[in-house]
Order: sequence, then structure tokens, then C-alpha cells
Amino acid sequence: MNRKQKKKSLIEILNKTSILCLTAYTVPIAKVADKYADIILVGDSLGPVLYGLDSTREVNLDMMIRHATAVVKNTSSSLIVVDMPFGSYEKSKMEALKNAKKIISETGANAVKLEGGEKQFETIKYLTENHIKVMGHLGMLPQSTVGKPKVYGTKESEKNQIFKDIDLLQKAGVFSVVIECTIKSLVDNLIKHTKLPIIGIGASSCCKGQIIVTEDILGMTEFNSKFAKKYFDFFKSSEKSLKKFSEDVRNKKYPNKKQCY
Repeated sequence: MNRKQKKKSLIEILNKTSILCLTAYTVPIAKVADKYADIILVGDSLGPVLYGLDSTREVNLDMMIRHATAVVKNTSSSLIVVDMPFGSYEKSKMEALKNAKKIISETGANAVKLEGGEKQFETIKYLTENHIKVMGHLGMLPQSTVGKPKVYGTKESEKNQIFKDIDLLQKAGVFSVVIECTIKSLVDNLIKHTKLPIIGIGASSCCKGQIIVTEDILGMTEFNSKFAKKYFDFFKSSEKSLKKFSEDVRNKKYPNKKQCY
């Protein structure tokens, strides 16, 4: 059965009681995530997670396209969304459309994600008017954050702005919005306020869906944010396996007859 026949439709996903979103940047993670996720995000978090970069702002369009291509090629069920990296959509709405089309056409992904509300309203509206599916992103915005991430919604001005932003994103035509690292009570009020499906990350269990960096919950990173619950200890398990392998090599037990031709 080919990818098109098996893929979940956007309508089918949005009608679910709960939406599961996972990140994937590599073939192994993509294949496993595809078994469970409704939406896979090829996020610009690949910069810090895979390349050890200090910020997502260092990620470029070519990096996103390269990883998204691998993810699309090795998944069949999940809807694939790709982050538009820093610098690829801020200059003008025309440049944003050109880069969004490049992502979709070269990778085969289904949608893009942009950070920002009021400031990106015209750009997002222009993309959706030109048949690009867009996921929004509000709250703490990694591309606009320097240093350690801060919880969004502690200031009155932030509380007022996020309501304005989510109304504008709905008007611009996004199909959903990620809200990151934002005070739970504020998110709960937003859920009551908007018709948009809200996908939370460090937000609220009441959100329509949840998204997480897969490597974080598998214990593959040293990221220790409050919301990144560890379900597996990759480093501990890997160290145990590699220790056994190294012992076998040094004791001439590897390769044995089964591993030789």
C-alpha cells in the first residue's frame, strides 16, 4: 500500500478527541514515531538536538529540507509539518511563500509551521491564500528567545497579546496552533476562547493535542525542562550495550562464528 492511501487526512486528525504530535529529524525516529503520531513535526529544534547548535536561529532552510525529505520518505501515516527556519519568512510575504513552496515541493511535506502572531499575520494569510497549509506557534518562541527559555504569560501585556494573536491566526487561516511554555491558566482560558485546535508543549493537559521533542522523552538529550518527562534513559541503556560490546572486542569474543562469513 502506498503512502497516499495510508496517510491520515487533516480533517480526520482535527476531529480526533486528542492529537498526538512528535518530532522527527532522522529515519529511525521517523519510522517509530509514524506508528503513533497523528502529526510529525520536522522541527528546527534539530539544530540543538542533532547538531549541538546553541540556538534554533542557526538552522537554515537547506538543513530543514534535507531532514524533512528523509522523514517524508520513511513515513506513511502521519501528517508531516516542517518548521520554517529563522530568516526564511520574516523579510517579506513573497519570500516566505517562495520558501514555503520550496519546502513543500522538495520534501513532499503537508504543511509548514511559523512562529509569531500579529507580526506574522499578513505573511501567514498570504501563505494560506496561496494554498499552503500553516500551523501557528505562540507563547514562548524559540526563534525569538536568546538564552534560557522563559515561561510566557507572567506579564499582563503578554496575556493580552496572546488573545489578540490567536484571533489573528484564526483569521489568517492556520489549521492549528502550538502554544509553548505558557502558564496553564492562561492556556485554559485560550482553549475556551478560540475554535482553533491548540497543541501544547509545556502548556496544559486540556489542550486538543500535545507535542514533544521525541529525543527529549527518550532521554537522548540533556534538556531538563519541566515539561519534558523522561520515558526512557537512552544514555544509560546505550552505555550498558557499548560496554558489553567493548568487552567482547577486547576479549576476542566479537565477532564469533555467527557474525563471520
